[in-house]
Amino acid sequence: MEGKPGDDDLDLFDSAVLLDEALRQEGFDDGYKDGLISGKEEGKEVGLKTGFQVGEELGFYRGCVDVWNSLLHIDPEAFSSRIRKNVQQLEDLLKKYPLLDPENEDVQEVMEAIRLKFRIITANMGVKLDYEGYPKSSAAGIEDV
Repeated sequence: MEGKPGDDDLDLFDSAVLLDEALRQEGFDDGYKDGLISGKEEGKEVGLKTGFQVGEELGFYRGCVDVWNSLLHIDPEAFSSRIRKNVQQLEDLLKKYPLLDPENEDVQEVMEAIRLKFRIITANMGVKLDYEGYPKSSAAGIEDV
């Protein structure tokens, strides 16, 4: 069976296209595997760093609450009822923070509430006490909630 003139050219062209497609797919697969490996490593590093920073900040607030509660244990009238209520609310927020569920969508909201409550307490006490590690928010005023 004799082919038409130019059939060899089409077969050669088809082979080149198939080879190109196979090489492209092989390159994609290799790149995907490499990206998956490096992405997991980078994700682990970022997760550890972020987790440490969050833990450090929560520990700062927990320490402040513990000191304030110790003072209240010694002298229950050391703070006004408003400050005592706010310290208790801050303690409740700290307990509410989902430490063991980092994918919980409420983590950012709870952390912002903790920061706000802390600023309210320190403003009501008339002291300048800041956690140095977190970025300052753009909230202009502090109001009691």
